[in-house]
This record gives sequence, structure tokens and C-alpha cells, in this order.
Amino acid sequence: MNLRPEEISRIIKEQIRSYGSKTDQAEVGTVVLVGDGIARVWGLDNCMANELLTFEGGAEGMALNLEEDAVSVVLLSGEDTLKEGSVARRTGKVVSVPVGEKLLGRVVNALGQPIDGRGPIDYEGTRPVERNAPGIIERKSVGVPLQTGIKAIDSMVPIGRGQRELIIGDRQTGKTTIAVDTILNQRDTGVLCVYVAIGQKESTVAQLVETLTAAGAMEYTVVVAASASDSAAQQYIAPYAGCSMAEYFMDKGKDVLIVYDDLSKHAVAYRTLSLLIRRPPGREAYPGDVFYLHSRLLERAARVDAKYGGGSITALPIVETQAGDVSAYIPTNVISITDGQIFLETELFHAGVMPAVNPGISVSRVGGSAQIKAMKRVAGSLKLLYSQYRELEAFAQFGSDLDADTKRRLSQGERIVEILKQDKSSPIPVEYQVAILYAAVNNLLAEIPVEMLRAYEKGLYRYLDVHAADLLMRVRTTGNLTDEDMTALGGEITAYNVAFLSGEIEA
Repeated sequence: MNLRPEEISRIIKEQIRSYGSKTDQAEVGTVVLVGDGIARVWGLDNCMANELLTFEGGAEGMALNLEEDAVSVVLLSGEDTLKEGSVARRTGKVVSVPVGEKLLGRVVNALGQPIDGRGPIDYEGTRPVERNAPGIIERKSVGVPLQTGIKAIDSMVPIGRGQRELIIGDRQTGKTTIAVDTILNQRDTGVLCVYVAIGQKESTVAQLVETLTAAGAMEYTVVVAASASDSAAQQYIAPYAGCSMAEYFMDKGKDVLIVYDDLSKHAVAYRTLSLLIRRPPGREAYPGDVFYLHSRLLERAARVDAKYGGGSITALPIVETQAGDVSAYIPTNVISITDGQIFLETELFHAGVMPAVNPGISVSRVGGSAQIKAMKRVAGSLKLLYSQYRELEAFAQFGSDLDADTKRRLSQGERIVEILKQDKSSPIPVEYQVAILYAAVNNLLAEIPVEMLRAYEKGLYRYLDVHAADLLMRVRTTGNLTDEDMTALGGEITAYNVAFLSGEIEA
């Protein structure tokens, strides 16, 4: 075998010359305009909707508008590093967020990055922020209760796992309090929680995290915060990011509760982005697809059949009204998408009725199928009694001469209103709710002075723990209340009434 040195040296020289000249195929574009969190990029002909784009200098953005000659990109980070002429590069991936068990107990931003100062998170993967909702075949009808621990809701406007129940009312009427109390009540139930804060003050979010931590609820909760100081783009993707994190748990067969607080600010953030990228405005300057904005988000909440994983996502969207106007654009949109609404009234709140739930226009379209049998038996007539009391109360203001039946109904209604009052951050177990509501509906509280009812209620729970522990345990474990149990419960409450009124039991 003849080795020719000149041939070998020629090959080596050729290799040296061509070293490092491999072509890197990537579609790049040029920023032609940047400002107000929006960049217009020319040259990305094959860009996908919602695709993640990277810019030189480290900025990232999401393609929101695909136009004939350019792409309008909303910037998620690093706007300060961008200028006209900067190079934009396709990633070939839609915007995604990290997911995994390690998110529980943490506070993250809309991109899934930790903002609680507790170091990095060991993620298990990523998921796109947008995903198709489960289809009709995959879904299962709602039939398992999700207990909120709030008497007025569990008795009159029950929520089931997989339901979407809107919480609506003016500002400062207790909407967030209801959502937070529901999260607190999921302790030891196996339900995981995701709380999405959109456009809120950072101090408010910090206070909420403190409340959840003090109650031990952060162990099973993820907080996604896109605060008022964050960009409109981050506020826009925050609820979708939170939903993707919840879907990870749902796909593992777990039950999840997600709170969107609130979708009014979410719609405003989307309107801001839409106007900046020159989409034509419609009613109240919102773009034409603002209905689709929320329907594609809320439809992702579902109870899935066991064949497809068997998990569920229960959504509690919050919408703020102006002066109680539920017929405004965003409130009517979200009402039509959800399975009912809990309406909080300013007048009730100022009158000291808290939670300020108005049972007249509050409704759960799932109804009794989202209640345990014991609650259904006990509270079946509660809403009617409450509504009749409200009508009679208005009527009684005009006349002083009332018949005995009207006086009895007013007296019972007054006690029902008092019993439904509840302090915040103090959810009540369902077996106690069944007991106190049984007493209210069957008029066993007629002899108890209204001003003593709060003390009476606390004492009743302690009394039943001692004298009817087996009965309470049966309600808690089976969810049922037999005729014998009802008779026994009535007897125990009557015995407690005698002891309470005689002073044997201290208030």
C-alpha cells in the first residue's frame, strides 16, 4: 500500500479550510417597530400563532397577530434590550410553561418562574399555555360535591367537581374571600388548588399567600401572579398558564380547583394588547373575539371520564361589576359560559350580612347533583324560605298590623339570615352545616334570641361532638341522613336548646 504524502497533506488542508462552515438553518426576521410592549417583525413568513420568538439581547415574545407582511409580537420579557433592526428568531415552539408536583407551595409568575425568593424549582416538563378543551366523549357529568365550607353556598348554590361557577359582584364585597375560604376548606380532601392573580397589587398577593401559609393551605396550592406592575402580555397569558399547570394534575387523575381573580382585568389586558396591535375595536373597545378569550379558557374545566384519566378541574372565575350591573359586556359573556353564578350584593355587605350572597339571582345550574344527600334533604326548602323572607321584609315595612303566620315567617327568616353569616377564613365542615341548617329550616331556633345565635351555633357544634359524634361521623363518611338520624338530630338540638336557654351551657 503506497502512502502519498502530498495527497494526505491536500486532504488535511481541505478539512482545515472547511472546518466550522456548517450551515445553521433558522428562520430569522427583523424588528421594524418596537414600543409599548409590542414589536412588529418583518421576514418571518412561516411563523405560527402563539409561537415563542427570541430576540438578540435575550428578549422573548409571543406571536399574536400574523399579518400579510409582518408579525405583531407581544413581548414577555426584555423589552429594554430591543431596538429597530434587532434580529428575531423563530423557536418552532408555542409559548409553554413548566409543570410538575414541585410547583405546589410556590409563587410563580405567568411564565412559571419563581418569584417567592425560595430558589429555582425542579420542574417535570413543560406544557403549552393553550390547549384544546376535553371533548364531549371525554367528559363526565358533574356529580361529586366540592365543599366550600361556606353555609350560604353549600346549601343554596352548591358547586360540584368539574363545574365552572362564577363569583360576581362589585369591588370590596368579598369575592376573593369566598375563593380563598374554598381553598382553605380543601385541606385533607385531596383537591389541589391553583390561584391565579391577574392585575392585583403585589401587596394584596403577598397578604393572600400569608393567609394560605398560616392555614397550612400552601402545601397543596400553586399561586400564579401577574400583578398590576407586570406587562399586559403577562396578565393576558397568566390564566392560561395556571390552567396548564392544573391540567398536569388533572391528567394524573387528581381533582383540582382553579381560581381566576379576576377575568375583568384579564379582558382589559387583552383589550390593551389588541388595540396596540391595531385590531379593530368593538363594543366598549373590546376586540370582537373577547368572548372566545374566556370561553376557550373556561371550557378547559371539566370532570373527565375514568377512561381518559378520571381527574377534574373546577373553575371559580371572578368578575367585578360596576354598581351591580350584571348586564355589562364582560359579566354577561362570562355568565353565559359558566354553570351558574354567586352574586354578591353591596347592600347586603354594608348591612353586615357576610358572605353577602344574594340567593335571588345566585344559581347553580348543576343543582342538587353537586350536594351530598344529607344537605339536599335538610336545605331543600332553604332558598324558598330565604326568598319569602326577603319579600315579606320589604312588605312589612309598610304595615305594622301583621298576622301570626307572617310574624312567624319573618322571625324564621331573620334567624336563617343570621345563621348564614360566617366569619372569613373559618370554613365549616359539612356535618356541622347540616345540623345548624336543620335547626333553622325546621324552626327549632324560634326561642333563641337573634343576637345570641352566633354563640348558640358554636356551642351546638361542641355539644354535638360530645352527644352525637356517631351521627356526625355517618354524615361525614356516607353523606347520607336517614329518617332515624333526622329524628335523633332533632332530639339532640331540642335538648341543647333547653340547656342553652336555662343557662346550663354558657354562651
